[in-house]
Amino acid sequence: MASIRMEGITKRFKNTEAIKNLYLEINDGEFFCVLGPPGAGKTTLLRLIVGLETPDKGGIFIDDEPVGGIHPSKRDISMIFQNLALYPDKSVFDNIAFPLRQQKIEENIIGERVTKVAKDLHIDWLLEKIPSQLSGGERQRVAIGRAIVRQPKAYLMDEPLSNLDALLRLEMRVSLKELQTDLKETFVYVTHDQVEALSMGDRIAVLNQGELQQVGDPETIYQEPSNMFVATILGSPPMNFLKCAVSKKEGAVSIKHGPISFEARGRDCIEAMKKIGGGESVILGLRPEDVSIHEAGGGVPAEIYVIEPLGNETIVDVTLGENVIKVIAEPDFEGSSGQKITLDIDCAKLHFFDPETHRCAHHASEKDDIRVIG
Repeated sequence: MASIRMEGITKRFKNTEAIKNLYLEINDGEFFCVLGPPGAGKTTLLRLIVGLETPDKGGIFIDDEPVGGIHPSKRDISMIFQNLALYPDKSVFDNIAFPLRQQKIEENIIGERVTKVAKDLHIDWLLEKIPSQLSGGERQRVAIGRAIVRQPKAYLMDEPLSNLDALLRLEMRVSLKELQTDLKETFVYVTHDQVEALSMGDRIAVLNQGELQQVGDPETIYQEPSNMFVATILGSPPMNFLKCAVSKKEGAVSIKHGPISFEARGRDCIEAMKKIGGGESVILGLRPEDVSIHEAGGGVPAEIYVIEPLGNETIVDVTLGENVIKVIAEPDFEGSSGQKITLDIDCAKLHFFDPETHRCAHHASEKDDIRVIG
């Protein structure tokens, strides 16, 4: 196992900074996910760790030892690429055995280790086949087997499931998590898929344009995003944002957007509002699952814009003032475009962002005593 630490890493390609002054620590034996959109710098980060790229600034440490001058082959790290890079003319056995033969390990030991790895991955019956005779999921397991057979300090995975269909991705997510739990090794897993990051990662680092946005366990990052980018990249559908006006009242603060107004009396929320947008405006973040729809009765007046049935749930686009927000409804929800409805909002789960920096200044809770007043 290995811990990995990056201190002030910057990597430039001509005029582009792919990684910007990055500080990151990956703990020994954890499943660590790096999440971000295309161009975020995720693959560059992996290539820096394994030694395929050299940082322009900063240091990389594996088990607290600097590795800046160490060749990739000497860092004892396995990397699994998106394209798998299997040898098409070699059998499954020979593909898995390849790194051991590179190390000139005795053939009887190679046979034992390849057979054990193949059994662990449930591909021992495929050892004589070649990659063209395998399914996508089987080829993926062969690539994983080749990586783990030499028992490295850590495993780096660059979007290894992106070329698989939805059912295979689901199956392989479970398999990879089980494998890491059994091996108790350090996995660094790069993905643009929030479901992969949330379901597999012990911790998640969110990257955007080479800058680290937030690091934390999945629940914390989802429930307490540090900024609007993190709030958007985690959540399906993503968080709704409403620009609101802020006004002070005696012992309270009013937060208003179109037909909806909130009143907050909690001290922490009041203090946060004073510091956001000059105390006059704030961006309100509201997750679709924290809103419920009623056909009639008390609540916030709104109108159905579009309905998106998805089988296990229904996404309802709702017109609220000048904005359209997304709400998650039951799978059997019945409604029609233009229908008048009312909304109930869980005020203890609101998020407040600075309109200039887009950083989150406050996550609401029960003690904030936030109520809808109109």
